[in-house]
Amino acid sequence: MTLPEHVAHSTLTLPESPGVYCWKAADGTVLYVGKAKRLKARVRSYLAGEQSSPKTRALMAQATGLETIVVPDEPSALVLEANLIKEHRPRFNILLRDDKSYPFVKVTVQDPFPRVLVTRRLINDGARYFGPYTDVGAMRRALDIVRRTFTVRSCSYDMPREMPERACLDYHIGRCKAPCIGAQSQEEYGEMIDEVVAFLSGRATEVVARLRARMDDAAARMDYERAAEMRDAMRHIQHIEEPSVLVDAGGGDRDVIGYARDGDDACVAVLVIRDGKLLARDHRLLEHVEDSSDADVLGAFMASAYLQRKDRAPDVFVPFEFTDQELVTAVAGGPSVRIPVRGPRRELLDVADQNARHLLEEFRLESMEADERAADPVYSLGRDLGLLKIPRSIACFDNSTSQGRDNVGAVVWFENGRPRRAEYRTMRIKALADEHAPDDFASMREVVTRYFRRRLDESKPLPDLVVIDGGKGQLAVAVEALQALGLGGLPVAALAKREEEVFLKGRSEPLRLSRRSAALRLLQRIRDEAHRSAVGYTRTRRRIRTVTSELLRIPGVGQARRRALLVKFGSLQGVREAAVGEIASMPGFSARSAERIVAALRASDPAAAAAQPGPVQQPPVTSTNDENDDH
Repeated sequence: MTLPEHVAHSTLTLPESPGVYCWKAADGTVLYVGKAKRLKARVRSYLAGEQSSPKTRALMAQATGLETIVVPDEPSALVLEANLIKEHRPRFNILLRDDKSYPFVKVTVQDPFPRVLVTRRLINDGARYFGPYTDVGAMRRALDIVRRTFTVRSCSYDMPREMPERACLDYHIGRCKAPCIGAQSQEEYGEMIDEVVAFLSGRATEVVARLRARMDDAAARMDYERAAEMRDAMRHIQHIEEPSVLVDAGGGDRDVIGYARDGDDACVAVLVIRDGKLLARDHRLLEHVEDSSDADVLGAFMASAYLQRKDRAPDVFVPFEFTDQELVTAVAGGPSVRIPVRGPRRELLDVADQNARHLLEEFRLESMEADERAADPVYSLGRDLGLLKIPRSIACFDNSTSQGRDNVGAVVWFENGRPRRAEYRTMRIKALADEHAPDDFASMREVVTRYFRRRLDESKPLPDLVVIDGGKGQLAVAVEALQALGLGGLPVAALAKREEEVFLKGRSEPLRLSRRSAALRLLQRIRDEAHRSAVGYTRTRRRIRTVTSELLRIPGVGQARRRALLVKFGSLQGVREAAVGEIASMPGFSARSAERIVAALRASDPAAAAAQPGPVQQPPVTSTNDENDDH
C-alpha cells in the first residue's frame, strides 16, 4: 500500500516547529507515534528514498494517513508522545512493560504541616502537583533548593496527631525549624509553604526578591554563611528548568478549544484532555464566514459539531465568548465554560490556538490560497487588532529629516512576518510649505499618496495592513490620503513610540498591548525597520548634498560637470586627489578649469594640499540621478 498523494503533498506544508506525528492505517488505527523537534523535516524523512529500517518500510507500506499536533517545545512533545503511546498502544512503537510515567513534585497543601514529595501518580486528594518533569535531574535540583532554602520538613510524621519528643538532626543543622516540637508555628510554616508553591509555579522572581532580602539581612548580622547559602540558592533558582506543564490533578477531563481565522476561512481545534493528559486533537474547518463575527463562527461550531460529540468533557476552555453560549451550555448538559487569561490553563489554550493556526495554514496552502505559512505573531496581530483577515502583508511608513533638510519618506514591506526587501521604497519629500520647518503630517500624506497611487497605476497587490510610525495625527492624515485614492477600506494602525500605544482607524482610545505580546513585538520590529530605512536614506541624501554643495561652489562647475566628475573619480575625495591633466582630458573640461577645480578642492583640505598629487584610478560608480525620487 502506498501513501495517498494528498497525504504526501500535505507533508510539504508542515511547520518547522516541535510537535508529535501519528501515522495511521486505512481504518484510522494509529500505527506509530513519534515526536519531532521540527515536524516538517522529521515527517519528510519517511518519504525520502529507500528506508534502511525494515520496520520503517513495513510502517510506510501500511500507512495511509497522517495526523500532526503542534506543541510549544520539545519537552511537551516528549510528554505528549508518551501519553499517546499509552492511549493507542501503536504496533510499531516500543511498548515498555513497566510503562512508568514522568515524575511530579507533590505539595500536600491539604495537610496542616505540608510536605514536598516526588510521585508518579496523580490523585485528586487536594494536593498541588507540579510537572511532569522530563529531566529528573532538574527536578532533583529543584527539590534540593526547596529543602535547603525553605526548611520544609523531611519527616513523615502525621502532624499534629503524631509529634516526636525531640527534634531531629535537620533542626540542629538549620534544615528545619522543628514545627514538630512547637519551635515553629503552623502559621509561619504555612507562609513558608506559600513561597514553595510560588517557586514551583514558576514565579521565581518573587522568590528571588525574598531570598535577596534574607541575604542582606544575614549579611547585616554578619551571618555570612547563611548569606552565602541565600546567594547560592538565588543562582540555582535563576537557572533551574521549569516543569513543562503545571497539572491541576483536581481538574480531571477538559476540552480546550482553539480558534484561528483568515478572511472567509476559519478553523477550530479541540484538544482532548483526560485525567490531566493531552490524548488527542480534533478539528473542523469552516468556510464562507466573511460576513460573520468571530463570536458567531465559534458559536456555530459549538452549536453543531461540538454538541454532536459523545465524549464531551465537563470543563471546556474557549478563547472568547461565543454566540448563544448559555443556550449551548444548557443543551450540552451544563458543562463549565471558561476563558482562561493566565497561568497553565491559558498555556493550554495557546497550544490549542497554535494547532488551529497550523491546520488553517495547511488548508490554505493546499487550496493554493497562500504561498507560504504565516508566522504565529501574524495571527496574534490580526486577532489583537480585530482584523477579519490575517495581515500576511504589512506596509509600514515613516518619515525622516536632518535639521529641517533632506526630508525623506520610507516604506518597508513585511510578508508573513518577514521583511521583503524587494518591496522597500524610499522617496524625497517635495511638497513642503517651509523647507526649514518641515510639516510631518504633510510629509506623511505625500508619502502615502505617492506610494499607493503608484501601486494602483502598476496594478500591484495592496497590503493587508498599513502601519504608520506615529500617533493619532499621523494616522488621521494617512487615512485621509487613502480615502482620497478610494482605498478607505484598507486597515490602518499607528504605533506611537513613547508609550507604544496602538491607534486604530475608527477607534478613539488607543489599544495597549501587553509588553510580552507577540503582536506588539512584531509591530515594533516593522516600525523599527521603517525607521532604519528612513534614517539611512536621510544620511545618503545629506552625503550627496554635501558633495554637491562643495563642487557647485567652484566657479564654472554646474550639474553636468559635477555628475561627470563623480562618475569618473567615484567620490569627492577622488576628485580632490586627481591630477590636473586627468581632469583636463575629460570632455567639457579645459586645463584652466581643471586647475581651478583642483586648487579649490585642495584649499578646502590642507592635508591634501601638502601631499603630492598624482593620478588616482578609481572604479566608476553609478551616477546619482536626482530626477528619480522613488527608490
